Amino acid sequence: MTTQTAKLAEALRARCRDVREAELLRKHVTFRIGGPADILLVPRSIDELRAVAGYLFSERLPFVVLGAGSNALISDAGIRGIVIKIGKGLDRIAYEDETIIAEAGVGLPHLAREAATRGLSGLEFAAGIPASVGGAAVMNAGAHGHAMQEIVRSVRAVMSAGETVFDSPALQYGYRTSILQREPAVVLEVTLRLTAADPASVRRRTDEWLRHRGETQPIGPPSSGCVFRNPVADHAGRLIDLAGAKGLAVGGARVSELHANYILNTGEATAADVVGLMNKVSALVMEKCGKRLEPEIKFLGEFPEQQR
Repeated sequence: MTTQTAKLAEALRARCRDVREAELLRKHVTFRIGGPADILLVPRSIDELRAVAGYLFSERLPFVVLGAGSNALISDAGIRGIVIKIGKGLDRIAYEDETIIAEAGVGLPHLAREAATRGLSGLEFAAGIPASVGGAAVMNAGAHGHAMQEIVRSVRAVMSAGETVFDSPALQYGYRTSILQREPAVVLEVTLRLTAADPASVRRRTDEWLRHRGETQPIGPPSSGCVFRNPVADHAGRLIDLAGAKGLAVGGARVSELHANYILNTGEATAADVVGLMNKVSALVMEKCGKRLEPEIKFLGEFPEQQR
């Protein structure tokens, strides 16, 4: 740890109680892969998150934001600089009729179950998505033909210019994308607009989608969900299966036999293993199907050019 890093960590402790140095990030992502962050900030309240985000923007210090870490591949070398981990302590939920206001760290599956219990429909599709509501709003997470853009009313975030509230049109939603991926932002809370319905019916639909997920997607080994974006009018998993890549492995990374768009960490996979396997799968799909696959997973940290 350099003297400069130590001084920065000390300055951040004045704004955030939980500041960790050289923290292994594999503990904070669902893939269970990744090296250390120079500094990891774990805000325990919206006030702490607002304070650290404002400070980092004012000092023009680059940073990375992690939610549940379900769509991220961390470099084996880790991340130089600052990482903000959003989770416990940022998980308050408020209900106003058919509106839900959720802090960024609320788990999406938990929120979907709570909504179902209250007879609020619209979040059933998200019950099996292992994301935080903040991360899901940023990436426009989706499943079963539905996506967050259908229910997000607004997002409150800290930007370089200050605190901003984006209504749904301003978020410029597209397939697995939003303006919050293109401009540095730290999400504080998300407001969702749902529909009143019979609680038993909502719970039944939620359970059906969870059961379908369990039957069609791997649940056990660590993974990060779908690694490739679906091409227009097609499915990446179908193409990977058609190319004969199910079960293909590089090191400790293996393509799932259950869902071909999942790469599993079989125990000791490295980020280099995952990228190497993605490259092999992409080449096979191009050779066999004539289609180019684009990554859906986010690469965080430094990756050698030959790995990308």
